[in-house]
Amino acid sequence: MSERRLFIDRGIGETRGVVTLDGRPERLLIRRDEDEPRLALGARLVARVASVEPAIATAFLDLGGGLEAILPFKPDERPVRGGAVEVEIRGEPREGKLAIARLAGVGEGAPRLLAAAPDLGDLLRRLVREPDLAEGRDARTVCDDAEAEALETIHPLPGGGSLAIEPTRALTAIDVDLGERKGADAKRVTRQANLLALAESARLLRLKGLGGLIVLDLVGRGHDGTALLAAARLAFGPDNPGVSIGPVGRFGTMELSIPRRTRPVLEQLRRPDGALGDRALAQRLIRRLEAEATAQPGARLTAACAPAIAVAAEPLARLLAARIGARFAISADAARQREQFDVGT
Repeated sequence: MSERRLFIDRGIGETRGVVTLDGRPERLLIRRDEDEPRLALGARLVARVASVEPAIATAFLDLGGGLEAILPFKPDERPVRGGAVEVEIRGEPREGKLAIARLAGVGEGAPRLLAAAPDLGDLLRRLVREPDLAEGRDARTVCDDAEAEALETIHPLPGGGSLAIEPTRALTAIDVDLGERKGADAKRVTRQANLLALAESARLLRLKGLGGLIVLDLVGRGHDGTALLAAARLAFGPDNPGVSIGPVGRFGTMELSIPRRTRPVLEQLRRPDGALGDRALAQRLIRRLEAEATAQPGARLTAACAPAIAVAAEPLARLLAARIGARFAISADAARQREQFDVGT
């Protein structure tokens, strides 16, 4: 029987939450202090209907302060342009896409936040219905490991082979590779690899926060479509409601549609060019400083990093000083690479 555990790391400037499945990270959620609360998953708001597009059964909402969201509607629930509605955020915004709202009822007054989204601990508990929540040093390690795995593109399959997961603007492509996976019966080996790839794909897509259209390129030919479809339904069951799974096609691919709920982890941590963002690197620097301060009470610490990372770390450093005291200094070194920094006494 599968075991899921919850971990939360309440860091400087951000909180990270992880769900593990049998000891491996399955979900990673990141909330930063400056995130817009009106766009967080589960937030309830009064919004104004800015426009209605019957052809695509979608209304565009004004959330106030220049924020927008889209509201899919059923034919008998078509909103009125200019009217006030009460909504709940069901899908956080992502690059180039607006947040998705669900109609909760008729609204009154100007656009505003009615109820903040659940905090990360409550959201984790809602996802897996597990009351225990681990914190502290172990939780930080688990969150660091989850973050590292979420950033990878190629993931090993137990027993050999690999998965390559690559999101594009239109869809997420997953390629299954047998690699050095061994076995006397080639058909049995490919069948086992494909079944395992479905389970791993489901876990990794949840970990990365990816949804929408998924195309999975299976290995081999002459697939057992019935077995693969049953395995896919089991693997992606935790993503319901809203999962749609197609049969294996003539070219050996399986298509799935998974609801988008949280912002993809890669968008939070990486720049558009694929490199880690300044803020993500600054968070790593601050975590290193905090760890050294805990290990060396009273010591005066110094950190050296690239100038852009030093700038990004400034507001986090003020928060860290309030927690451990002003016993550290961060210096900018133009000769350093962005991902290279040193922390010491």
